[in-house]
Formats: sequence, structure tokens, C-alpha cells
Amino acid sequence: MKKISLLFILLLVTFSGCVNKHGISLKYYSDCKEYYDLQGYYHKECGDDDLVTYEQMKDVIKKKEEAPQGNVW
Repeated sequence: MKKISLLFILLLVTFSGCVNKHGISLKYYSDCKEYYDLQGYYHKECGDDDLVTYEQMKDVIKKKEEAPQGNVW
């Protein structure tokens, strides 16, 4: 039952938002923060406004195997 409800919620989020390269958000283009630090290195931070990221989806889909409680023999 939990899997069905989780799948249903993911489908609703998928069709209610935009899919971009970071995940699912309310807008197609993410607001990115671009800046140079004091040493001159370029930084670009994106994906902070996503509803669901691809990493979160992978964690939900993976099954967690339970360790055996005692001796299996």
C-alpha cells in the first residue's frame, strides 16, 4: 500500500512540475547562483528550488535489505 501511494504521489508531482536536469521543480530553468571566489574560481550552484531531486528518487526506489536477526542455519 505504501508503494502504491508513494508512486501515486510521485506521478502527481511529476505531472504538476517541470522536469529539468536536476530534478522536478515548479519552473523549467532553475535559479542558479554564479560567482567567482577570491582565488578566481568559477562556482555555479543550481537545484536549490527543486521539489524532488533525482538522488531522492533513487533512494526511494532502492530496496533496503534487512540484516538477518540471528543464525540462518
